[in-house]
Amino acid sequence: MDFRSQLGSVRRQVLGSLYSRRAPLGDGGPIVTFSFDDFPRSAYTVGGAVLKNFGARGTYYTAVGLMDTSNELGEQFRRADLDALVDDGHELASHTFSHISSRSVSDLHFVEEVDRGRKAIQEMTGQSDSGNFAFPFGEFTLGARKILSGRLRSCRSIWGGFNGPEIDLSLLRANSLYGDNHNAEAAKQLILQNKKRKSWLIFYTHDVRPDPSRFGCTTSLLESVISFASHSGARILTVDEVLTEITGAAHRDSLAAGVTA
Repeated sequence: MDFRSQLGSVRRQVLGSLYSRRAPLGDGGPIVTFSFDDFPRSAYTVGGAVLKNFGARGTYYTAVGLMDTSNELGEQFRRADLDALVDDGHELASHTFSHISSRSVSDLHFVEEVDRGRKAIQEMTGQSDSGNFAFPFGEFTLGARKILSGRLRSCRSIWGGFNGPEIDLSLLRANSLYGDNHNAEAAKQLILQNKKRKSWLIFYTHDVRPDPSRFGCTTSLLESVISFASHSGARILTVDEVLTEITGAAHRDSLAAGVTA
């Protein structure tokens, strides 16, 4: 490891240790979660269908401001997709309103964006989001993390690794699931390590289609990894389901009440 890599590793350790909110995972592992960021419509229409075929559901970190738009990830979700996703039993989580980086604005502005996104979900669906959040681009400031740690059920990063035996609710670890089947082996090795550790493994991706963006994956890869996780003996749960087991529903309900205030 060169000096720059060492410096980066130390920096991550320091950032990861500040304003953490710890909770024990307990003996529920191994657990695997599949999450989708933004979310492109194919993440639900294709990715959600693949999960349902295995009797599983996913977590969708939703930026409402992207609704009815298109970008390099393809067509973004439509209004009706929000209701359909919830009706199918998937988790509706938040990802700010406008999908902005916390490093591009003041901490106060960023927190307002988070609140705006959560309120929009509630106004559109008639129910609150799950209280779980993912930082757009995986970027966060210490100030934003400190504030949100006390206001949200969990915040998810894009820092790779496993959650457990003690998890940090203010910065859940997550691993990208990108590309095609040539990346399946790496994902399967993570699942095997997670099984050995009896921990919680979170995957994240974006679009799911035959020719995905560099931030998405093929249907074949997603299906292969979900199948492997299912047959490994791991439980495939949403972030909401895992945290309900750990912290109970009371904290989620209190956060939902805060959005309506």
